Amino acid sequence: MTPNSARSLWTIFTTIVVVGFAASLVGCASAGLRPVAVSDVKSVAGTWKGVVYLSGSEPDEVTLTIREDGSYDVVSRQPIGVSRGRGQITISEGRLIMRGERGHGVGRLLSSSGGDRVMSITATLSDNSTLTAELGPSR
Repeated sequence: MTPNSARSLWTIFTTIVVVGFAASLVGCASAGLRPVAVSDVKSVAGTWKGVVYLSGSEPDEVTLTIREDGSYDVVSRQPIGVSRGRGQITISEGRLIMRGERGHGVGRLLSSSGGDRVMSITATLSDNSTLTAELGPSR
């Protein structure tokens, strides 16, 4: 992987995190989703898949794998190839605080009345670009 493709992946992920969070707050009421406070990382450990949005780019598929110790790996599949990143998640005030190799972000867990869960992530990359992501648990 080239440094540019790695930065592109992280940029996308971070943008998804930032934009997704803002969009989720606006869309929660109309979509029937409500925020759920996260008490520990173990409650969100596992594989989450969805879409990452970076301003000025097409959406890309993303897979986020969260381990019980709070470490995570992210893989984005783009037309130009695969981009990977990793970092650490901590919990603060019921939110997931994400610190990665190329940026930082905030994740919110949302739930529908039927019990479906969605993770909305908004992030800022080291180049100050933003990204958002909407992820669901992998089944």
